[in-house]
Amino acid sequence: MGSLVQSVDWLAIAPPTITAVVALVVLVADLFLPEGKKPLLGGIALAGLVLAGLSLLPLLDGDRSTFCLTSSGTRACSYTADHFTLVIQFLVLGGALLTALLSVSDLVDFSLPSGEYWFLLLSSAAGAALLPASRDLATLVVALEVASLPAFALVGMRRDDRKSSEAALKFFLSSVTATAVMLLGVSFVYAATGSLHLTEVAGGLPGEGTRLGVLAQTGVALTLVGFAFKTAAVPFHFWVPDTYVGAPLPVAAYLSVVGKAVGFTGLILVTVVAFPSYADVWGPALAVLAALTMTAGNVAALRQRADRAHSAVRLLAWSSVGQAGYLLVPIAAAGYTGDPAHAIGSTVAYALMYAAVNLGAFAVAALVARTSPAHRLADYRGLYARRPLAALALGFFLLCLAGLPPGVIGLFAKVTVFSAAVDAGLGWLAVVMAVNVVIALYYYLQWTALLFRPAAAEPAAAGEEEPAPARVPLPLAAAMALAAALGIVLSGAPQLVLRFASGALL
Repeated sequence: MGSLVQSVDWLAIAPPTITAVVALVVLVADLFLPEGKKPLLGGIALAGLVLAGLSLLPLLDGDRSTFCLTSSGTRACSYTADHFTLVIQFLVLGGALLTALLSVSDLVDFSLPSGEYWFLLLSSAAGAALLPASRDLATLVVALEVASLPAFALVGMRRDDRKSSEAALKFFLSSVTATAVMLLGVSFVYAATGSLHLTEVAGGLPGEGTRLGVLAQTGVALTLVGFAFKTAAVPFHFWVPDTYVGAPLPVAAYLSVVGKAVGFTGLILVTVVAFPSYADVWGPALAVLAALTMTAGNVAALRQRADRAHSAVRLLAWSSVGQAGYLLVPIAAAGYTGDPAHAIGSTVAYALMYAAVNLGAFAVAALVARTSPAHRLADYRGLYARRPLAALALGFFLLCLAGLPPGVIGLFAKVTVFSAAVDAGLGWLAVVMAVNVVIALYYYLQWTALLFRPAAAEPAAAGEEEPAPARVPLPLAAAMALAAALGIVLSGAPQLVLRFASGALL
C-alpha cells in the first residue's frame, strides 16, 4: 500500500482556493464592520476574484495534477489543472467578476445584506472553479453542490419579495431531485467499475450485454441527468424563466453564464473522459436533447412581445435555454467523431462568446431596471434617445447572440458549432440548428429595433420616461464597458477565442 501522506500542489489549486478563502474573509469581516463600512466588503470580493484570476497565469506553462492515487499501478488524480480546466476557470472567474460589478449598485438599491451576498457569490464561484479540475466523480458531485447550494440562497435574497422566494423554492426542489438522481447514477457506475476516478471508470466500464453492463448504462444515463438540469436542457428547463425573473438581476446573470458553464463542464468530463466507450448511449441522447432544448427555448422566447407587457428578463431566460441547445451540439458530436477534442473546443469557444455578450445584455437590463423596475420589454422603447451608449451596447450584444454583423464573434461561434455537427455526420441536427437560428433572429431583431423607435407618449408613464438618475453607477458602467470591449475585440479577431479554446480537451 502506498503512502497516504501526499504533498499538495498549492499552485495548481490556487484559483478555487483563493476564491473560497476570500469568501471566508468576507464572512468574518462582515461581523466586525459597522453598517457604514459594509461597501468595503464588495471591494474585498472584487479584489479576491481578480487575484484568483491572476493565479491562473503561472499555470499556463503546463499541466499539473495533485491528490493522486499512490497505491495502484496506474496514475489517477482527483485534481488536474490542464488547458481545458484553465479556460473554464477563466470563464467562471471572469463571469463572477462581471456579476460582482453588476451587484454593487443592486445591493444598495434593494438593501440586500452585503456580507451574506458576497459570501454566497464567492462560495458558489469557488465550487464552479473547482468543477473543471475535478477528475473523479466524488469531487465532481461535491463541486457541483458547492456551486449550486449558495445559488439557491442568492435567488431568494430579496426576502420581502414573494416572487424571489417562489423562484428560490422552485430552483431548490428541482435541483435537489436532479442531484438525487445523479447520485444514484454515480453509485451504479461505482458498483459496475469499482472506481470513482474518471480515467479508471473509462477503463473499467463493462461491455454491453453483461449484467454489469446494464447497471453501468443505467448509471451513465442517470449521471447525465444532474448535469442536464444545470445546463437547463429540456425537459429539465422549467425552473429557468421563473427563477431568472424572481432572482435579483445580477444573480440571474450569474446563473445564465456561470451556472451553465458548470453544467457543460460536468457533461463534458463525464461523457468524453469517463464514458467514452458508451458514446453510442450518450451521443444520440445528447443530440436529441440539443434539438429539443434549442427549439423549446427559441419558440418560448418568440412569444415574449413588447406590446403585451412581457418581461425582458423572461425573454433573456428563454433565450439562454435556446443557447444551451447550441452549446449541447458539439458535446453530442463528440460521441460520433474520432476527434472529440475538436468538438469540445467548439463548445468552449461558444461558451466564451456567450458569457461575454449575455452578461453585457444583463448589465444594460440592470441599468434600465434602475428607472423601470418592472423589467418590461416596452421599457426599452426609445432607449437610444435616453441613453444612446447603453442602447448601442445592447443592440450589439443582441446581434452577437443572433449571430449577425457587426457581432461577428456570434456568427463565428455559431459556424464552429454548426461545422462540428456536420463533421460528425449529424446533418439533421445541423438543419434543426439552422431553423432555430432563423427563429431567434426574429425576437433578437425585434428587441433591437425597439431600442431605436421613438418612445410611446403615454401620459400616465410620463414620469417613468424621464431618465431619473443621470449618472450611471461606476461598477455598472465598468461591467457594460468590459463586456462591450470583449465583444468588439473578439468580433475584430474571432480567431483569438477559437485558438484559446481549440485543443481545450484533456
